[in-house]
Amino acid sequence: MKIESITKSLFALSIVMILTGVMMSNIKNMNINNDEVEYLATNIKYVKSNNIQARETDATSDLGLSGVKIAASKGALIRIEVVDHFTREEVIKKLNSKLGGVLAGKGQLITDTSLKYKVDPFIAAAIMMHETGNGTSRIARTCNNVGGQRGSGCGGWQSFSDINTGIVGMISNLYRNFYSHGLNTIESIGPRYAESGAWPAMIHYYVNRLKN
Repeated sequence: MKIESITKSLFALSIVMILTGVMMSNIKNMNINNDEVEYLATNIKYVKSNNIQARETDATSDLGLSGVKIAASKGALIRIEVVDHFTREEVIKKLNSKLGGVLAGKGQLITDTSLKYKVDPFIAAAIMMHETGNGTSRIARTCNNVGGQRGSGCGGWQSFSDINTGIVGMISNLYRNFYSHGLNTIESIGPRYAESGAWPAMIHYYVNRLKN
């Protein structure tokens, strides 16, 4: 009976390891830089590792930050889900598949800047798509303004030196005036961001487009 129990346990463990390995096969030897470690320290969502020597907890459980560092240092296969069960790479890919106009190809900048400011990258990108007609509006093309921020220097709109600066400015504004005040959902951002009551529904529409 004892041998049978051990055999069953080993079989179950092998299944867990096989499934974990398949799930993470395309994320081999992921390097975690200082910015990502700093992000994980306060905003960790979900981390898995199939490296038995490196992990601190069971294969099906979350790792702590120290476990992430250990796993990374040993070149473990790890999966870090940064928002809504998506990894950073998956978010970038999804954004790049839908962003157009001056926003085309900016998925990595939007994702990394959003994570730096602890802003949901899907919400940030959805607002940009809505406010600029997916990167095609005049203020996006001539003012490098992707968030519809009011200001001076561009016909009543805030002007930025280039599109990358405009993207970073929009996300930092989203953090400074909304997220840092606890306004971190589409419904709570809406009344302060836009006059139209239809704004939240439009942002939800774009978020769904980006995720699917």
